[in-house]
Amino acid sequence: MQSWRRRKSLWLALSASWLLLVLLGGFSLLRLALPPRPRPGAPQGWPRWLDAELLQSFSQAGELPEDAASPQAPHGGSCNWGACFDTSKCRGDGLKVFVYPASGPISETHHRILASIEGSRFHTFSPAGACLLLLLSLDAQTGECSSMPLQWNRGRNHLVLRLHPAPCPKTFQLGQAMVAEASPTVDSFRPGFDVALPFLPEAHPLRGGAPGQLQQHSPQPGIALLALEEERGGWRTADTGSSACPWDARCEQDPGPGQTQRGETLPNATFCLISGHRPEAASRFLQALQAGCIPVLLSPRWELPFSEVIDWTKAAIVADERLPLQVLAALQEMSPARVLALRQQTQFLWDAYFSSVEKVIHTTLEVIQDRIFGTSAHPSLLWNSPPGALLALSTFSTSPQDFPFYHLQQGMPWGRDNLNLIWRAPPRPFPSPDISPGPRDSLLSNERPLPSSWPETAMPLTVIDGHRKVSDRFLPYSTIRTDAILSLDARSSLSTSEVDFAFVVWQSFPERMVGFLTSSHFWDEAHGGWGYTAERTNEFSMVLTTAAFYHRYYHTLFTHSLPKALRTLADEAPTCVDVLMNFLVAAVTKLPPIKVPYGKQRQEAAPLASRGPGPGPKPQAPAPDCINQIAAAFGHMPLLSSRLRLDPVLFKDPVSVQRKKYRSLEKP
Repeated sequence: MQSWRRRKSLWLALSASWLLLVLLGGFSLLRLALPPRPRPGAPQGWPRWLDAELLQSFSQAGELPEDAASPQAPHGGSCNWGACFDTSKCRGDGLKVFVYPASGPISETHHRILASIEGSRFHTFSPAGACLLLLLSLDAQTGECSSMPLQWNRGRNHLVLRLHPAPCPKTFQLGQAMVAEASPTVDSFRPGFDVALPFLPEAHPLRGGAPGQLQQHSPQPGIALLALEEERGGWRTADTGSSACPWDARCEQDPGPGQTQRGETLPNATFCLISGHRPEAASRFLQALQAGCIPVLLSPRWELPFSEVIDWTKAAIVADERLPLQVLAALQEMSPARVLALRQQTQFLWDAYFSSVEKVIHTTLEVIQDRIFGTSAHPSLLWNSPPGALLALSTFSTSPQDFPFYHLQQGMPWGRDNLNLIWRAPPRPFPSPDISPGPRDSLLSNERPLPSSWPETAMPLTVIDGHRKVSDRFLPYSTIRTDAILSLDARSSLSTSEVDFAFVVWQSFPERMVGFLTSSHFWDEAHGGWGYTAERTNEFSMVLTTAAFYHRYYHTLFTHSLPKALRTLADEAPTCVDVLMNFLVAAVTKLPPIKVPYGKQRQEAAPLASRGPGPGPKPQAPAPDCINQIAAAFGHMPLLSSRLRLDPVLFKDPVSVQRKKYRSLEKP
């Protein structure tokens, strides 16, 4: 009897083990072939099937379709970063790029692309001092094939840039040159050496670009729609419960509830199924990204753009076309929170790296620069979290916690003494800013003695002479050691209570500008352009940098990221400098500035204007076309309006005056 019970127990255990193995195998079979996370220095090719061995065990010989044909020889044979690129030329100033001039007439688009590179921090006019020599292919622009430059040197330290597929045969051997081209095939792409670009349409904007189209930024209940691309163009929609599998003839074909025409805007779908066989599929990928439609790539035969640094598992799904029913089942079971995270990431990636030709080119150069400086130049967090690597310059820091938009994410509080004051003084003799002494504030001078009217406080002070250019106030001075900057001019009149409270506010919003006086932009229908006003209204979109707090990193961005033409504009039209700094911060944060209270009596004594608060002659108005020139250079209008003003919370509460920390700020 006991022997029978032992045999029964053993049989049940074996049955349970067998059932567990079946379930685990079945789970693996249903799992999508998601790409692994990219590792610095070890780029991943696409696709990398996670279920290849499992599929063979569940199929008969010849049942599964064959993969792509045998690989073709990659460009340049066995070239890789260590063997075919000389980093010794980049040790001084980092990545400096020389662009070969065109040998013949070029299109306006080509000219503007060259201008965007020449206006960047990477450009140099000296080929001898360049780390990288860039040859921009003329194929798609003029119909002519590029010729070999005189300084080709077998292609060493060269980059051949092809924004569009090359229609003409290669006229010279690439040799040791890197290739940055649109949607290269996985067979010809050299991971860690070549750069995969997105497939850009001919009408893609050169700078700025349209924002993402995702309207719903919270989990939305209901049926998740599929957008199915069609061979003849356009999209058709179906819900995830449909049996429509356009990439597999074994599925029942379902035309879906509606059908769009060729070239029509992508419908508001949750998932976009894109086949990886047809060449035009790569262009559909970028279209889905902009629409906030999660790309579901079915056995793609091309390398995803910038896969060396972008973690596409956070924004896209790579699925095996041989498992159509399992793919649909997995999409149906995806949680709303996961769907929302994927869709939001598509919008960030579109805006940061793909919305304009200029961003695509600068991202390409940033990827190459990361190779030169090593994996620490841009950690994965900086590439894959807003605002992105293009706005997190590695020359400033390689640690995320040093940037204002990542610091709080890292759980790092701001210190009380983390403040530096920059005072823009007019040519001597000059008046002193009026800052009344407070119990917790003091000032520290630089080498020259302070005016006698300055109180003794703990706040460090940096004095900038007025004989320099206006834009020099935003240089990344080595004397600025703290994160917070309070920018003032000689006519500013602030109490220490106002300064102290504004600093407390800035500590909670270190990525934003916190200011006392505001201005706003508006669309002028009569003139067909943007207008600018400093009148006191309920809404505002800018704070004046003549009395404002912001993070010192914006000095680095202002100096090294903005085009030279914009900095020249600020010097030639000094009243534009406030507008330009607000444009920069808004473009980075996608947020408006914050207003804090400013003395009512002083506001009534002097009108608001772009040159700053305080008594004195009425300042000049901004240049008439200042805001429009800056908006044109940015390619869009980044400023956002706000009605928020932060005040101390005990202003109107019936408590003892002695209990109020900022009692001097209470309105009479």
